[in-house]
Amino acid sequence: MRPGTLSKQYKDPAGKRGAYYQLSFTHKVKSRTEYIRPSFVDETRQLVKTYKEFKKLVELWVGLSIEHSRLKAHLAIRDKSK
Repeated sequence: MRPGTLSKQYKDPAGKRGAYYQLSFTHKVKSRTEYIRPSFVDETRQLVKTYKEFKKLVELWVGLSIEHSRLKAHLAIRDKSK
């Protein structure tokens, strides 16, 4: 898994010549950029996609965990008042 965004850059953007790939990401509050060799672009693209899916699932899990905790507390309060 790799965080970040993989993008194609050009040494000459107007003529679209000299293409290269870079991976931009933030880790431990620092922005970083790594250059990716063309032979690793497909693998890196898949790693970035996997990381994004992982982050979505973690966000969903945290939301469900918060909801579960609130419901549990609500049920405990309700049961005590009976």
